[in-house]
Amino acid sequence: MTGTIVEEALPLRDMVYHKIRQAILVGDLQPGERLMEIHLAEKLDVSRTPVREAIHKLEQEGLVIMTPRKGAEVAQITEQGLRDVLEVRRGLDAMSIELACERITQEDKKELIKAREAFEEAIKGGDIRELARTDVAFHDIIVRSTGNQRLIEVVTQMAEQMYRYRFEYLKDTSSYDKLVEEHRRMCEYIADGKRQEAAKVAREHIDNQEKSIMQQLHLNGSSFGGAF
Repeated sequence: MTGTIVEEALPLRDMVYHKIRQAILVGDLQPGERLMEIHLAEKLDVSRTPVREAIHKLEQEGLVIMTPRKGAEVAQITEQGLRDVLEVRRGLDAMSIELACERITQEDKKELIKAREAFEEAIKGGDIRELARTDVAFHDIIVRSTGNQRLIEVVTQMAEQMYRYRFEYLKDTSSYDKLVEEHRRMCEYIADGKRQEAAKVAREHIDNQEKSIMQQLHLNGSSFGGAF
């Protein structure tokens, strides 16, 4: 449920906030990287004030931390943080897909298949941002089809935190075949109304994501991302 932001419609401070936030979520700003107000202001062609406001807001969200004598820096991706987020997401996804098995409409079934196919096409294209977008779209249809507004709200609140981990997972190209298979099984079980089987594959889906990111954390020493 991470939608596209229409930047032209946003006040300057919000535009700056969303740009920096997105750079953190997709790894263009690396964990542990210092956030220099002057550099970011020049990069975004704005004054330091909206940058300072954005950094303060991101600190409140936990994406930025303030370190004595160093200033602001991008929060690290930690094993505990990963486990905490995915533990919650595992339960939410299992609940969502079980309810979807009972409540999904024929129209949403068709949309789910289209979303699955779009994800598979994105894999061929090799653009991680597009891959993440289509993956989010696929899971959003499952959640939406539950018709449970409270559940949709909770998943939406978790979506931004989840996005950072999802993006790191999708950098692991060796996982793509498994992802395609899991999406196809989800579609099949939802179509057949098989609640237990669907919930099982939903939990496996998150388990595999956790294992992959943990391996990357150990391999890279918690340093992800590129240059902003």
